[in-house]
Amino acid sequence: MNFRKANEEDLQAIVRLLADDELGSQRERYEEPLPDDYYEAFTAIKAQVGNQIILAFEGQTLIGCLQLTIIPGLARQGMKRAQIEGVRVDRRYRGRGVGEALFKEAIAIAKSEECGLVQLTTDKQRDDAHRFYNRLGFLASHEGMKLIF
Repeated sequence: MNFRKANEEDLQAIVRLLADDELGSQRERYEEPLPDDYYEAFTAIKAQVGNQIILAFEGQTLIGCLQLTIIPGLARQGMKRAQIEGVRVDRRYRGRGVGEALFKEAIAIAKSEECGLVQLTTDKQRDDAHRFYNRLGFLASHEGMKLIF
């Protein structure tokens, strides 16, 4: 398995992964051509320092992805933190350590950026994801809230 940062040519495959689960299929629009919103969002991600999509490959096949954002802050004595979002593993590769390897890669990047913690939110319906994050050492230490427009 190898990793690299996403580029625009990867968008179709990334959106396919994002849409390929029960919740993602309701939230994403995987179609050809991709809606312009995805290209605009990717351009904004690339322009923001510390924001990236990390891809996992087996050979030439995209098998997983996540978004990692390094966030500078004043709280906790100016500590930087890393935010992980949009985690997906191709259903054909689940249970093979892809997610864990992706997280190890993201955590290594966060440490290299001198972050003091890695945080994520996870939908309350994703029981399997909660068990996975707990197994990796993440603690449900805070209650997350969202205001969706």
